[in-house]
This record gives sequence, structure tokens and C-alpha cells, in this order.
Amino acid sequence: MIESGYQIRSARIEELPLLAPIERAAAVLFLDTRYAFLVNAEPLPLDFVQQQFRLGLVWVAVDLHQTVVGHAIAREVDETLYLQQIDVAPEHGRKGIGSALVNAICDRATHLGYRIVSLSTFRDIPWNAPFYAKLGFCPVSEAELTTGFQQIRFKEVEAGLPISDRVIMYRVL
Repeated sequence: MIESGYQIRSARIEELPLLAPIERAAAVLFLDTRYAFLVNAEPLPLDFVQQQFRLGLVWVAVDLHQTVVGHAIAREVDETLYLQQIDVAPEHGRKGIGSALVNAICDRATHLGYRIVSLSTFRDIPWNAPFYAKLGFCPVSEAELTTGFQQIRFKEVEAGLPISDRVIMYRVL
């Protein structure tokens, strides 16, 4: 449940440059994990974010003053709506914003005719796979991965992510 004072809505074009700083701030949560190297990872390129924006696949969480405090970006992968990125500014965490962003994506996916929302995440980080499992996402075995998800795996390896610690998850709508 999202606390009062926050709202989830489609992003506005002028808000897109605000998303990378939130992504960087949220990465700080990895400092005390074995994935601390993610703190220095580059955020999603603005041109990609703009492309997804034009497709109506970028959402923001805003506070009472319409200040962006979180965001989610999706794209299509193998006939699913894939959650590419979701971040909440740490000072606004644990208030239901992440769950509300995921639910907004699921609602939009249903509206667009998708039957599945998918994502790739870390198995053992509490705000990763366990969080998504509480929202109805289930792991998919590596043997079941389609071509698009195998490409995601390849890009994760290129980025230095330990694939044995990652899991693809689906939520059937």
C-alpha cells in the first residue's frame, strides 16, 4: 500500500533527466552487499529512456509537491512487458512506492494486451526476488528462457553480473 502523499503517474518529458540521479542514489543500497560494484554502474542511457517514454512505458512516483522520488521503465521482451528498471530514492523507501510502481506497470500491461510482466533480478537481495515474489512473480528456470531473455542474460554477463545470483521472474496477469 502506498502512503498518502505519493502518486504514481506517467512520466513527463521534462522529468526524464531526473531519473538517472534517482537510479544512482538507489544503487547505494548495494554498498553493504557483494554487489557493491553496482554503485558505480552507469544509469540507463537517456536516449533509451526517451524511447520508452514515447511508447508510454515510463512511470514516476511523485510526492505532494510533484517532486519525482521514484520511477519505473519497461520494454517489450518476447511478448511480455519487461520491467527494465525500477528505483526509489532511498529516503522515500519502504513506503509502498516500489509496489505501487510495479502494480502500475502490471495495470498498463493488461491495458496493452500483455498477459505477462517479466523482470530479471538478484535472487537473494531482500528488495529484489523476495520483494517481487510477494507481488506475485515466480522464477523461471534457465532452461525455459526464450531468445530475448537469453540475450538479457548475455548482457548481464557483459555488465559483470554474476548470473548464478540472478533470476528471471514472470507475473501472469
